[in-house]
Amino acid sequence: MQYVTKIFRAARGLARATALVVPGVFATWAGAAEPRVPYVPTPQEVVERMLQIAKVTSKDYLIDLGSGDGRIVVTAAKQHGARGFGVDLNPERIREANENAKRAGVLDKVAFYQRDLFETDLSEATVITMYLLPRVNLELRPRLLDLKPGTRIVSHDFSMEDWKPDVHVQMDAKEKYGGSGGNSDIYFWVIPAKVGGTWQWEMPVSGKRRPYQVVLTQKFQAVSGTVKTDGRDVPLQNLRLRGDQISFSFTAAVNGGPAKHEFSGKVEGEAISGTARLSGGRIQAQFDWSARRTVKAALIGAEPLAGSAVLHVPH
Repeated sequence: MQYVTKIFRAARGLARATALVVPGVFATWAGAAEPRVPYVPTPQEVVERMLQIAKVTSKDYLIDLGSGDGRIVVTAAKQHGARGFGVDLNPERIREANENAKRAGVLDKVAFYQRDLFETDLSEATVITMYLLPRVNLELRPRLLDLKPGTRIVSHDFSMEDWKPDVHVQMDAKEKYGGSGGNSDIYFWVIPAKVGGTWQWEMPVSGKRRPYQVVLTQKFQAVSGTVKTDGRDVPLQNLRLRGDQISFSFTAAVNGGPAKHEFSGKVEGEAISGTARLSGGRIQAQFDWSARRTVKAALIGAEPLAGSAVLHVPH
């Protein structure tokens, strides 16, 4: 039998020091008819800020993991025109969520399922929202990192440890903890393309084909690397990866003088395509640019946690 827990605590500093069951925990046994303690929802003001940070629009498909009374999915549909669904293990929460969706007039845009979040297909999502235990976030992390680059992830209160967020916002939530109020943390990530490895291409520079080789090392969205050109290794500068969009620059000699090389492109599996711009005292040029990966390297941090057991947790 699987043990299911969820923590709502005013002093989140206790999270790493306590056992899984503390006052304010949402705990059920798998298959149990009712939760052992009352459900505690994400404050509506936090919901709205989460959706604002994720820049949710009518083009988005949002999945809420542990959807409770459905307020995140319903708000995304009513205020932003998004479609999506929520999953929760508690049938009472599913009934409540459907009632809220009907009242809001968004049943044509949303759905709610009594389902284990670890057995839920996330591939359709452009945005995923969650309010889960820190350990569950880490269990989910490999699955999230395998989603389509550019997918946005928003977590209430709990981070992903060494996977640093792209945005971290703290706010005062007056509705939190049954109206007693408290601080809320909102963490936001954009799923990065997996770019680690060796990339090669050639460009027509000053009338001849010039080869380039870039080696990239990646830990989540943080990327570093070097480029080899004319037999020299040069460090990459201004390297930025945002979803499937990558850009970087470096300076290398062209026609006997230094030239700044600036590249930007879209990552699609084993290929990158985009534009390259060379500027210097002896060259000014812009090219279409495409590179192929010849050696693939793992995304550091994407592997499952050693010796960990999957926890199945409702919102």
